[in-house]
Amino acid sequence: MQESKRSVEAVVCIPTFRRPAWLARTLESVAAQAADFPFAIVVVDNDATNPVGASYARDFLAETGLPSVVVVEEQQGNCHAINRAFSEAMVAFPEAGFLLMIDDDEMALPGWLAAMVDTARRENADIVGGPVVRQFEVPVPDAVAQHLLFGSIEGATRAIEQIHGSGNCLIGRHVFDGLASPLFDIRFNFLGGGDMEFFTRCRKAGFSSWWCAEAVIREFVAEDRISARFLMKRSLRTGSINYVIDRMHSTSATRIIAKNALSLGAGFLRSMALLARTRRLLPASHPLLVSLGRTLASLGFLPTPYRANN
Repeated sequence: MQESKRSVEAVVCIPTFRRPAWLARTLESVAAQAADFPFAIVVVDNDATNPVGASYARDFLAETGLPSVVVVEEQQGNCHAINRAFSEAMVAFPEAGFLLMIDDDEMALPGWLAAMVDTARRENADIVGGPVVRQFEVPVPDAVAQHLLFGSIEGATRAIEQIHGSGNCLIGRHVFDGLASPLFDIRFNFLGGGDMEFFTRCRKAGFSSWWCAEAVIREFVAEDRISARFLMKRSLRTGSINYVIDRMHSTSATRIIAKNALSLGAGFLRSMALLARTRRLLPASHPLLVSLGRTLASLGFLPTPYRANN
C-alpha cells in the first residue's frame, strides 16, 4: 500500500475482471483528477487465475505516488469484488468519509471527483450519482443509439429518489455502518443488479440521494454489446432483476403476481407506443422484454451473464 502524509478523505474503488487495457484507461483518468483533498485508489481484481489487472495496477499506482491498495478477490462474482473493494477501502483508510466507485470500462472526465465530493458536502448527501455517457467502440445505427438501455438520468443537479447503478457513485462512509452485511447481496453475483438492490435498501433505510450533473463518466461500449441479440437478452435480464428485487422487498406474494400481470400489459402498450414513435423495432422491444423477463424470473428462469468460464 502506498502511504500519504495527509489524511485521505475519499477513496475511489475500481473492481476489474479480465480487461487490463481498459483498466489502464480507467486508472489514468482517476489518477489525473484534480482535487483540493487527498484521495486514494483501491483496485480489486476478480480473476484469481490470472490477475494481470492487479499486476498492472500495482506498477501504475507505484509510479503515481497516490495512496493505494491492490488486491485479488478469489471468490468469483461482481458482488464479491465490490464488497471486497469497499471493505479494503474502509480498513486501509479509516479516516476517509467518502467512497466512490467507477467500473473498469469507464473513464472519469476532468472534475469528476471534485464535483462528486463537493455535492456530498454541500448538500449533506448520503449518496451521489452522476451521468454515464456511452461511447461506442464502433459506429452504431440509430436503433442501438436510441435504445433505453443506454439511457441515463438527465437534468440539473438535484435531490432524487435513488440512483440505480454503481458505475458512477459516491457513498458516505456512514451509510455502510447503517446497513447489514454483505453490502452488495451476493445473490446478484452472476445475474447483475446488486447495485440496484443496494440503493433500493438505502432508500428504504432513509438515506438521501443526489444527482450531480457535473460529475461525468464516459463508458466504452464494446462491439459485442451492441448486437440485437445482446440487447434483447439484457432487456430480459433487466426485468429479471426488477422482479428479484421486488420479491426481496415485498411482503405480499399476491401483489408481486399482480404486478407481473400488469407489467405485461403495460409493457406491450409501451412497446407499441415506442414503435409508433421511433419506427425501430429493437428499441421498441425493450419495455415488453423487460416485462417478459419479470415473468420468466417468477418461473425460476434467471440468466447468469457474469458467470465466467475459467
